[in-house]
Amino acid sequence: MSTDLLVILAYFCAIFGIGLYAGRKQDSLESYALGNRSFPWWAVLASIIAAEISAASFLGTPGEGFVLRNFTYVQLGIGTLLGRIIVGTLFLKPFYQYRVVSIYEYLEKRFGTTTRRGASLVFLLSRVLASGTRLFFAGILLVIAYTFLTDTQSATAAETVVIYLIALTLITIVTTIYTTLGGLKAVVWTDVLQASILAVSVITTIVFLIFGIMGDGSLADAWQTILTTISDVTNNPCHREPLQPWLLFDFGVTGNGFAEDIKYILGSEYTLWSALLGATFITMATMGTDQDMVQRMLATRDSSTGSRAVIISGILDMPIVLVFLACGMLVFVFFETRGIAPPQKAIEIFPYFIIHHLPAGLRGLLIAALLATAMGSLSTALNALATTATRDWYCGVFRPHATEQQALRAARFFTVGFAILLIIVGSVTAWYSVMDPTIRILPIALGIFGYTYGSLLGIFLLGMLTRRRGCDSGNMIAMGAGFIAVISLELLSHFHLIPPIAFPWRVTIGTLVTFITGALFPTPPQMH
Repeated sequence: MSTDLLVILAYFCAIFGIGLYAGRKQDSLESYALGNRSFPWWAVLASIIAAEISAASFLGTPGEGFVLRNFTYVQLGIGTLLGRIIVGTLFLKPFYQYRVVSIYEYLEKRFGTTTRRGASLVFLLSRVLASGTRLFFAGILLVIAYTFLTDTQSATAAETVVIYLIALTLITIVTTIYTTLGGLKAVVWTDVLQASILAVSVITTIVFLIFGIMGDGSLADAWQTILTTISDVTNNPCHREPLQPWLLFDFGVTGNGFAEDIKYILGSEYTLWSALLGATFITMATMGTDQDMVQRMLATRDSSTGSRAVIISGILDMPIVLVFLACGMLVFVFFETRGIAPPQKAIEIFPYFIIHHLPAGLRGLLIAALLATAMGSLSTALNALATTATRDWYCGVFRPHATEQQALRAARFFTVGFAILLIIVGSVTAWYSVMDPTIRILPIALGIFGYTYGSLLGIFLLGMLTRRRGCDSGNMIAMGAGFIAVISLELLSHFHLIPPIAFPWRVTIGTLVTFITGALFPTPPQMH
């Protein structure tokens, strides 16, 4: 493991160096939160990609490829591109027009103080829960690595939880240090490094897998082995549940009538309809109403530059997902041809492969890549949470006349405070996962914002698509209605009173209910 440790040590030295260098000459909240709006579009593009590919995606997407052996997950990329086009052309212009630091300032200018604070609070609570849950995924590989190195395969559940707690704490401490020192400059430039490491490591792993499958044969033999293995195993009902190998698009047609088609579409996570509608609304919410992502786009000199970065990230999204799914499918073939029994939980398959089957050096590179994805999304969340808490609450409520230096100190204080909260949420998630191995953490991590972000998106769309609809009191009622609608449908499906509704549809339903309810209330004349 000495080579692996050297690779990981070099990675940590690089990010600390960037953090220290980026932290120079910071004297205001805007420089800390937006880097003085000086980033080139390609740096923001790399940062968006690094933040978007969280540890959940890094481990979960290959797991989806391993289990499903098809590419239906890629369909959601259609909606992510459509959603980013809307964000780039509709959302960014008013944000730049009002020169906001926290995007919830826009809601105050459009509707009033109550709407701003309500939306800001929803973001803070949702982001702490979502980012804390995703932090758990970063600990999976470190726990597997620890058990591999110390030969503690028989660790008790309590010991495993303690290992998770230590791993999550170490990752968060390191990330908090460079984020606190360097602000968004450190976040973006470390994200550029992390995106580069991610690309090199995944491509190298795919090459390793192909040559491992190929053995003494040719590339043609390897390709034939891949095709045969996936098709034969997938269509053998005695081996596993029959699936549809190589499927790319699922049109949601069951052949059992219109009602059954609707039931299947609403209950399925990956269909063309969830891509065109569900994923589009999810992307508009995460890319347009979440300070986490929008903050990067606001760090460029104008809205067109930020728009270019977010739209190109959408174009690259489908190829990136294809690569991760292909990686999982290749791991499946690698295991099948060698008779290797994979872990029972899909989320643990890729980290198990990394620790047990990759050679030294490449293994260290993959571990560094996982740390990069985890730390990239974590640093983004910490910076966005601290910025929102400082701008909307510390400066907006408690210290409206705070100096720039006081605001900067508050932002750094909030960064540390939110880091502690994320460790707590991640540790609780780890405890639940260890105590109940059947729980599916990936849908939870991806679906948390589905309960609340529909309310956020509905209010932002109400402000941007109308001029005389919506008001402070009405918006609170509308956001509550959107949240209650989603929760009600979940409860009804849980008790089997209605068919289940997949997580991509939550934001869509919440948005429509919020928008329609908010539109019932007129905007006061003084806010026109």
